[in-house]
Amino acid sequence: MTSHILDIIVEQKHREIEVLLKTISEPELKSRALAAPRRPRHFLERLRYPGPGGINIIAEIKRASPSKGILRANLDPVHYAKSYESGGAACLSVLTDRKFFQGNPEDLQAARSAAQLPVLRKDFLIADCQIYESCLLGADAVLLIARILKPDVLKRLLDISHRLGMDALVEVHSESDMASAVDSGARLIGINNRNLQTFDTDMDTSVRMASLLTSEHIPVAASGVRNRDDIQRIQRQSGIFNFLIGESLVKAGDPTNFLKALITRSIP
Repeated sequence: MTSHILDIIVEQKHREIEVLLKTISEPELKSRALAAPRRPRHFLERLRYPGPGGINIIAEIKRASPSKGILRANLDPVHYAKSYESGGAACLSVLTDRKFFQGNPEDLQAARSAAQLPVLRKDFLIADCQIYESCLLGADAVLLIARILKPDVLKRLLDISHRLGMDALVEVHSESDMASAVDSGARLIGINNRNLQTFDTDMDTSVRMASLLTSEHIPVAASGVRNRDDIQRIQRQSGIFNFLIGESLVKAGDPTNFLKALITRSIP
């Protein structure tokens, strides 16, 4: 039976966790994370209400992807963090996966040091030790993907994140993902328009999934959002005002001005 890319990625994460725990025990990681001095930048609060342009953009630092290959060779996370902050981003997202997205944890640390924005660690987090590690890296929020986590594990990782002073963006793609996310107590819901099993993208996913949320939830549309027209259509049909955008920003010749155009030209 052919393995889907998501299954392959999760298998790789299990191997990476084994390597991590050979260098430091989980109790030690936990102890260090709980004792670490924290000055968190509140990720969720930046997304609770629309920004000055009527939307908020989580601007992503992303070197590559399994479906598109290299997006920006020799990407400088410091340059992009500063450019995104100048362009009016509400938050940053940084890919830290090495094997499939060519990222690394150092990108997150460099980006956070270069800007004052809250930073999301975007990776495939499946175990407690990765949440402790995220805290020690300085992440203000972590991505938790409902599709790869059993409901009890999702709730536990969400609780650990909050205990460490980090927010969590819980990613969903289907109705079953949404049920798991809502049951876990998640408030910040990332709606991924891309099916992580096939990497096919359907922009209507954001609209369909947003209709399942209540006013206590804060939705974020992610994947495939490339331009002002995409933002307008999703916002008009769903009311979503938070968007995570990576590929088009990384590939833009002038990410600062491209980001400004996305924000200032949103619909009323």
